[in-house]
Amino acid sequence: MDPSRPLDALNEARNKRVVVELKNGRKIIGDLQSFDIHINLVLDNSEEHENNELKRKIGKVFIRGDTIVLISVA
Repeated sequence: MDPSRPLDALNEARNKRVVVELKNGRKIIGDLQSFDIHINLVLDNSEEHENNELKRKIGKVFIRGDTIVLISVA
């Protein structure tokens, strides 16, 4: 399937490890479980990174779409 639309690309990343960069400069790395049309995300097995260092393991997390700058498959 050609992910020609943004939600198609996110659907392709479901159940894969993703890196989510936030507006505050932090990165959350985790397994993409679900998302909605506002790009709100639920990640599992997630970790928070700051300045390229592991800050803490946070497990399941909900991330508001309006705080996201970038989403990439790890």
